[in-house]
Amino acid sequence: MILKNLLPVLGFIGAALSACASPPASKPAAASPSNLRAIVLRLGPGDELSQKLQELVEREQIEAGFIMTCVGSLTQAQVRFADNPSPTKLEGKFEIVSLVGTIAKSGTHLHITLADEQGRTIGGHLKPGNLVYTTAELVVGVVTDARYAREPDPKSGYNELVIYPKP
Repeated sequence: MILKNLLPVLGFIGAALSACASPPASKPAAASPSNLRAIVLRLGPGDELSQKLQELVEREQIEAGFIMTCVGSLTQAQVRFADNPSPTKLEGKFEIVSLVGTIAKSGTHLHITLADEQGRTIGGHLKPGNLVYTTAELVVGVVTDARYAREPDPKSGYNELVIYPKP
């Protein structure tokens, strides 16, 4: 009975998502099927999360990557909150609830969400200075037929992600 009542709602959601996924008529579609590989990485106590990700990017020569998943814990975090020019240092024991974003030799853009010992969450831009408490287990996706660049965007005023096909 519940499923029967949800079918119209699910149909509406599917139609709305399809509409959102379609590129505007005036702009060519930027998305296409890609070749993907995954790299699994485990960090241990005391490892610095940002540094280890940068080392991975350099070692694997990642030109177009993204964080598929990350779980673990930190004893120290450096997070830059929205519209704040400098990061805030957090100390304590935090669970990594989420780590998302893009990574590449041309630059990274990562957001982290942390939960404290009371389960309260906080999140923002990941900056250098994040020390692993017990573990950080990451799966990194690499799009092998693309290359990321960070280029000035006149609308945002920041260097933003641009995706190029790999020659």
